[in-house]
Amino acid sequence: MKNVRVRFAPSPTGPLHLGSVRTALYNYLFAKKYKGNFILRIEDTDQNRIINGSEKYILNTLKWARIEPNEGFNYGGNYGPYRQSERITIYNKYVKDLIEKGYAYYAFDRYEDIENIRKSMNKQGIIFSYNASIRNKLNNSLCLTSKEVINNLNSKIPYVIRFKVPSSERIKIYDDIHGNISFKTDFIDDKILVKSNGIATYHLANVIDDHLMRISNVIRGEEWLSSLPLHVLLYRAFEWEIPNFAHLPLILNTKGKGKLSKRDADKSNFPIFPLKWKNIDGYNERGYFPEAFINMLALLGWNHGDQKEIFSLKELINKFSIEKINKSSARFNINKAIWFNKQYLQLKSVEEISFLFKKELNKRKIYVNDNYIKLVINNIKERVSFINEIWDNSFYFFERPKNYDIKLINNFIINIYHLNEIKNIFKHIKIFSKDYIKTIIMDYINHNNLITKNIIQVLRLALVGNLQGIDIYLIMEIIGKIESIKRIEYICTFLSKKK
Repeated sequence: MKNVRVRFAPSPTGPLHLGSVRTALYNYLFAKKYKGNFILRIEDTDQNRIINGSEKYILNTLKWARIEPNEGFNYGGNYGPYRQSERITIYNKYVKDLIEKGYAYYAFDRYEDIENIRKSMNKQGIIFSYNASIRNKLNNSLCLTSKEVINNLNSKIPYVIRFKVPSSERIKIYDDIHGNISFKTDFIDDKILVKSNGIATYHLANVIDDHLMRISNVIRGEEWLSSLPLHVLLYRAFEWEIPNFAHLPLILNTKGKGKLSKRDADKSNFPIFPLKWKNIDGYNERGYFPEAFINMLALLGWNHGDQKEIFSLKELINKFSIEKINKSSARFNINKAIWFNKQYLQLKSVEEISFLFKKELNKRKIYVNDNYIKLVINNIKERVSFINEIWDNSFYFFERPKNYDIKLINNFIINIYHLNEIKNIFKHIKIFSKDYIKTIIMDYINHNNLITKNIIQVLRLALVGNLQGIDIYLIMEIIGKIESIKRIEYICTFLSKKK
């Protein structure tokens, strides 16, 4: 495939969500696979909906996800400007061409008049549509004389410019995901191309930009499928080559009922944005690795054909194909997202995980030997899915219990005598290894006819403060003989005072 040029064209109306990032990802993978260009275009023609900070968020997200464009807004290129608000004069030139050729017209209808007609038709059970069936009865340049149109324009009567959709035609086009699609033009409105403020609408700007930027493949969300016939008609009116289209399936909520939304994320307490937006944490802040996030996102709608699920970005590029994108919508599963992050965490070296975790220790003003951190990480990494879970699963290696679970203490009949005896035995052990510690403790339990579970749980309480943690004998080996003895002494003191 030659001269592949694709674009990601978000509107700066807020943060990118999962669906938008997946669209960017699929465009990126497609461009990289065919050694083409991935372009970022900012579609900001609807100035009233722009939210401050959105453009920066878009750039930061693509950078974090490591799917940066090689051309476009903030990246440069030969087809700019890449922000639509800076291309108004370009659109004006082309819309005049449409009017001159009879493909577009001025509409001077007042909003109130349109609403009255709409209500009147609704009472008759007819759905109003500004199209071939009614446009010749309304206040537009198709009905007015040339002189009346000129007078209206000179008098600065507000107007919009609409596209003249041909009647009784069937538009046929092939979509790379959905196959052959056809539309009847009788069901298509004469969409507004230029608003009353002189700004081009999405439809006009989108088609002109894709042509001028030489976009070869338009890969976008399924929600734009209903706009496809109008875009095809615009290409035809301009006598331009139509790019290949591929409309991506929706991402459904966790129940598989409806498009995934922020409301679904809020209810189930999972992120829907890649990065933090205002006071809402994203995947990054929740501790997800960008590569795990991208891997998860790639498989939400695309199936490579085998059972493999873990792919590097390079592997995704090599394997990706539009033909293997599913037609049906993909159901989001937060547990699967967590699973992906855990797989990537396990793939990382102990050195890398230790480096990341050391930042948490430094925040807590805990300074220990790097080799000790690696030893701890090596023994607990399989228990966690995120870096930020390591502390909760390993804190007892770095600090003595500050308090003890009173409920557990009350459930045990704890004999301080036996704790002190075990402590004294520890003092004489020269090789403080987990296997030898276990042998010594089990011998003591059997010799004194004690209940194994009770002694082990009390020792765990002494070392951890509760009943969590890895193998109790391994904990003692890692923290060492001196620290193990001190922790037994501390709980004995605590129990003595409690009495």
